[in-house]
Amino acid sequence: QVQLVESGGRTVQAGGSLRLSCTASERTFSTLVMGWFRQAPGKEREFVGLVSSGGEFKSYGDSVKGRFIIARDNAKNTVYLQMNSLRPEDTAAYYCAAGGIITGAPSQYRYWGQGTQVTVSS
Repeated sequence: QVQLVESGGRTVQAGGSLRLSCTASERTFSTLVMGWFRQAPGKEREFVGLVSSGGEFKSYGDSVKGRFIIARDNAKNTVYLQMNSLRPEDTAAYYCAAGGIITGAPSQYRYWGQGTQVTVSS
């Protein structure tokens, strides 16, 4: 059982930056694909980005491409989401997830964190 804990969410002004962290409980972290998703009230969970187990492959959702960057540190069992040029529409609960395949489909991720709230004020 992999436990994931996100941190770093807060309220930030539009145009600002924020870095989220997600730390895993297991040493198997280095074998897992890590994804970031977000969900705003009344909306479906949206793919934000992912990084392969070794960090060599990354993919981003269209709405964040060019603004958000994913990185991972397998020695620390941690994945990061650097969010730049934040917009009010980025307001959502952000979740990290762990899975075995490279995909943006939430259903393919077995383990999920509890989420951290990001609010972008205009």
